[in-house]
Amino acid sequence: MKPSQRRRVRGVGRGRKTRRALERGGTGPARALNAVLGRWDGVRITPMFGRWGYFRGEHLFACFPLRERDRDLWIRLAPADQTRALREPGVRPHRRFAGRGWIELVIESEADVPRALGWLRRAGAAAGRRDEREAGEP
Repeated sequence: MKPSQRRRVRGVGRGRKTRRALERGGTGPARALNAVLGRWDGVRITPMFGRWGYFRGEHLFACFPLRERDRDLWIRLAPADQTRALREPGVRPHRRFAGRGWIELVIESEADVPRALGWLRRAGAAAGRRDEREAGEP
């Protein structure tokens, strides 16, 4: 048999096991965020590109890293809310997407989660409004 014929075809055979952090819903602050946001109506939590993605309808409104050592929560806000959030200590504009309303907030421990929840509520509500506007369009 030729070496090219012995190669394993992608998608065939035994796949990888799910990472334990995913099975448990995250670790540390990510687990606390997932527990709270998972109880909100209309919020879907999905692992994507190394981060937990928080969606309302089809719109991503926040994301938090899967890896334990990364701690930057990204939140997409309406322009007025973004301006207000950037006045708070510890909140900075997102490195690449600040022009689209994204901010970064460092969550060091589970004790920092309540501070982020107010901004997350606003971001989730804005995503819900965007979803409703798009659903109403023909």
